[in-house]
Amino acid sequence: MAIFTDVLLDATKNGRKLPTNEYKESGLHPIIDQGQNYVAGYTNETEGLFSNVPAIIFGDHTRVIKYVDTPFFIGADGVKILKAKDNKANYKFLYYALSSAKIPNTGYNRHFKWLKEVDIPKYTEQEQIQIVSELDKITTLINLRTEQLKKLDQLIKSRFIELFGDPVSNPHGFPKVSLSELAEIKIGPFGSLLHKEDYIANGHALVNPSHIVAGKISVDDELTVSDEQFSELSAYHLQIGDVVMGRRGEMGRCAVVQTDGLLCGTGSLLIRTKGDVTADYLQKIISFPSFKKTIEDMAVGQTMPNLNVPIVSRFQIIKPPIEVQKAYYTFVEQTDKSKLAIQKSLEKLETLKKALMQKYFG
Repeated sequence: MAIFTDVLLDATKNGRKLPTNEYKESGLHPIIDQGQNYVAGYTNETEGLFSNVPAIIFGDHTRVIKYVDTPFFIGADGVKILKAKDNKANYKFLYYALSSAKIPNTGYNRHFKWLKEVDIPKYTEQEQIQIVSELDKITTLINLRTEQLKKLDQLIKSRFIELFGDPVSNPHGFPKVSLSELAEIKIGPFGSLLHKEDYIANGHALVNPSHIVAGKISVDDELTVSDEQFSELSAYHLQIGDVVMGRRGEMGRCAVVQTDGLLCGTGSLLIRTKGDVTADYLQKIISFPSFKKTIEDMAVGQTMPNLNVPIVSRFQIIKPPIEVQKAYYTFVEQTDKSKLAIQKSLEKLETLKKALMQKYFG
């Protein structure tokens, strides 16, 4: 593996940074920031447009690398525009090469320095074109499968709104009942039951509000307890099919438990359905935008919104007829079959791409 001595990378300060209040959902030019999404927004502005493309964009804080082949604006500090000193450089090849690099977390504003010194394998111009073509084809298919999954998820959301309506305004006039009629509600263990010295790595994970992300549970393997401690806190075990909900900070943050062996954290609430509605239904109602606003109005605390069992017990939940619920979940079941097939195809493509990246870039 050799370094392209004539393709060292450096940053350029061309272009104008746009404030977030100028972002639009559509427009002539994309606005690029450090986030995982390809674009942060769009604009019709022209002054300060960076038009020297293609270019490689690097987030010096997030370590995210993007390839941009259309004129763009910068949308955040810490964004580096990488420019090859060789005018004939294949930017897409450089993008794939840099994307394969495992950039160490050396701290803000130090990642770029490391990136400039990364080894780039040496291939002929024709070989680079062939490698890019091969990886582009797979990437296109991956993006297609990902978009298909997003559209199916959106279809499920649309069906939910069609059958149940807004859970607060309740356009279908369904009866409303207190959440305590539909589920058992329990607050997480008090801090006195869990101490900092109790935490170990790779044990039974706690689920606190920070571990509930976009309706899913994402645990921290460093914030776990031993089998013995887990057994002592049996009253706070999360079961598959429970809803775990954050009671502090962002209101309405909740997820359905999908795996055994998790513990309800001190900042969370456990909601266990009694059977009249599903856990998925409760999660979707509680996290619905208008319902989240209602929760914010009910929460207590001056510095940080906070929930307790009495407040959550009073949540007013629409209770549609069982046939309406069945119609929705029949639709979800059929849609999930399509999602499963697409997901399997996506995983195979991602595995293939990973193997090729390893082959070409080591």
